[in-house]
Amino acid sequence: MVRALPAAAADRPLHVVEAGAGIGTMVERLLDRGILTHALYDAVDVHQEAMAAAPSRLSAWAAAHGWEVESRATDELRMTRRDQQVDVRFHAQDVEAFAASQPRGNADLLLAHAFLDVIDWRRSLPNLLRLLRPGGGFYFTLNFDGVTAFLPEGDAAFEERLMTAYHQTMDGREPPSGGRYTGRHLLHALPQMDAVILDAGASDWWVRPQDGAYPGEEAYFLQFLVETVRTAVAGWGGIQPADVDAWAARRHAQIDRGELVYLAHQWDIVGVWRPASAV
Repeated sequence: MVRALPAAAADRPLHVVEAGAGIGTMVERLLDRGILTHALYDAVDVHQEAMAAAPSRLSAWAAAHGWEVESRATDELRMTRRDQQVDVRFHAQDVEAFAASQPRGNADLLLAHAFLDVIDWRRSLPNLLRLLRPGGGFYFTLNFDGVTAFLPEGDAAFEERLMTAYHQTMDGREPPSGGRYTGRHLLHALPQMDAVILDAGASDWWVRPQDGAYPGEEAYFLQFLVETVRTAVAGWGGIQPADVDAWAARRHAQIDRGELVYLAHQWDIVGVWRPASAV
């Protein structure tokens, strides 16, 4: 991704658009790795609570890492450090509405992290890509691709029915989402959207206890995932809610004992947008 970006300077800041920016953690990662030095960053998320929390959270993080922070508006921050300047604008709106409101062909980089599989990317992504200048880069990460597993397996037949039903709920969401095979479908569909894939690879999750405990916030993460499955699947495909509740109770107990292992298969994809009209 970095190799695909143009050099940034004070008179030519890098213009980044992030779809599904949440509370701003991607900005932190890019700053921490020295990727953002001179930049204009548009962070877009439909969730009002996330966009409301992001400026104060990012301000505190930046100040702790040696940046001077100026609030230029309730939804905009300017961060400076030595000769570097990064402006972040927070947009609390749907990504399609954002794409429709912005001039085309201005962005250098389009990011979507753990996001495209939860939206109808077939409808939204062509318009988001048009925000890029010809040759602009994109980096789409953690695109789910059809494998979820909780270990130890327990009742293998029930587990298979449960995971099948869970994946089917992804295909039947309303409003529509990317579906259970977003990762592989993106690999096929992006070239049809004038996008050139430079590289792709698996970015699988493997969450496991270490010495009988989970590092960081991983226990909370697992509890949340178990509840996500329980609420999605109850009553779906003939699976009885009581059976799902019993499964969830067993999984929560395994987390408490430091036993549960979680696996998920996902794809990361990086490339550039080269519309035929610009060739």
